[in-house]
Amino acid sequence: MTETKRLHRGRGFRPKKSLGQHFLKDNHLIWEMISRAGFKKEDRVLEIGPGLGALTFLLADSVQDVVAVEKDPLLSRRLGQRLAREKIQNVHLITGDILRFDFGEGDVFKGGKITVIGNLPYNISSPVLEKLVENRNWVRRAVLMFQAEFAKRVSAGPGGRDYGAMSVLIQYFARVTPLLEVPKEAFTPRPKVDSMVLEIDFERPYPKKARDEEGFKRTVRGAFSQRRKTLLNALSGSFPSLGRSGVLEALQHCGIDPGKRAETLHMDDFLCLHRALPTLS
Repeated sequence: MTETKRLHRGRGFRPKKSLGQHFLKDNHLIWEMISRAGFKKEDRVLEIGPGLGALTFLLADSVQDVVAVEKDPLLSRRLGQRLAREKIQNVHLITGDILRFDFGEGDVFKGGKITVIGNLPYNISSPVLEKLVENRNWVRRAVLMFQAEFAKRVSAGPGGRDYGAMSVLIQYFARVTPLLEVPKEAFTPRPKVDSMVLEIDFERPYPKKARDEEGFKRTVRGAFSQRRKTLLNALSGSFPSLGRSGVLEALQHCGIDPGKRAETLHMDDFLCLHRALPTLS
């Protein structure tokens, strides 16, 4: 019997909807996720939401050290007991919220940059990505499982309905690569949708840099603020102090048709717009 089944049959245990708990039960897919992550023996890994340890024990055999952050005290206690029983010495279990986790505190990562892995609860996908972007000086890359629809938005290219501000901003800070599709049947309890594993490599950001990252973010978000409107109207509405004439001048400077919509632009277009709108900095 797997640990998932044992825990489910245990007295008083129910997966917590509030924490978005869905546990991987397909051993083949667990192995596949670890394999495609391409870990090296010297790697130091942060696991988000280890839960029942489906990934944790394989990681312990594959890398130098694992820091596992689990929010649910019950699961953290059970996993800690299993680790002690199996005499696993290279897993450091922390009970806490990853969104409150301080990457720079103490000596957890004194060995240098780490790799992040996790089967994320769907309801914290966006905040976790924002947290990793903010802490990218500590993170080499992340291998994360998301709801498939969310993953498609993160990895989307120009021209489709999945492409949005989040696509542009994540791909500015990191190279995004889809690694694995995971059907909903691989989990218990079964979610309503399929999942997808993405590699987010912060050591391979977009090669060209914005003059000011906060200004660049505002430019991108302003362009996508009203998706059904043209760039001229969307940007004019988002930055009224510039006036339509100022926005039009910037668009023309970058060779961008004012009648286009944001989802048609490439990264270089957004970078040019940012440079052409200096008052946004």
